[in-house]
Amino acid sequence: MRFRDRSEAGRLLGEELAHRFDRAQDLIVLALPRGGVPVGAEVARALDAPLDVFIVRKLGVPGHEELAMGAIASGGVRVLNQDVLRYIPLPQSVIDEVAAREQQELVRRERSYRGSQPPLDVRDKQVIVVDDGLATGSTMRAAVAALGKMQPKSITVAVPVAAPQTCDEFRSEGIDLVCLRTPDPFEAVGLWYDDFSQTTDEEVHELLTV
Repeated sequence: MRFRDRSEAGRLLGEELAHRFDRAQDLIVLALPRGGVPVGAEVARALDAPLDVFIVRKLGVPGHEELAMGAIASGGVRVLNQDVLRYIPLPQSVIDEVAAREQQELVRRERSYRGSQPPLDVRDKQVIVVDDGLATGSTMRAAVAALGKMQPKSITVAVPVAAPQTCDEFRSEGIDLVCLRTPDPFEAVGLWYDDFSQTTDEEVHELLTV
């Protein structure tokens, strides 16, 4: 049930996706950094598709930063969680202040990973969004919501391993999902890798410039 490392997981995921997608001109693979990038690199190789990062930053409620009132993502997209904001009303100025702070970090990471290269244009493209696994899926949900505003032809979430409940939730929400393994009990993504060492910024940069 366990993967040796993210590269092996990506190769197996790429093989599965190759059965579903032709090596079409309009395919793009977007990986969530940092752990999703080694997986995404193998998927992109299997599909002969371009690879880029898609960075999502949570917007935490001031004083309760673990509670997400929304997220921002690559491409200048902001998604707000209206349920949280109804429960904890915040002035627009506070939301903007948090978003501006997270935007600085998002830009820093994009420069670190991509350098001077512009992000790939996803409009009218088949987008495959990759991570190394899904636990609660909150970051991936934000990525899908943000990408949906950028007018791709389609969005497919692809991961090697995920919690069964999260898979069920994604599919019930109409999210196209490819997942190789859904162990139960799940507990944590890292349990399903022999090597789950942290992916470094340098490794991300190298994989994006191959």
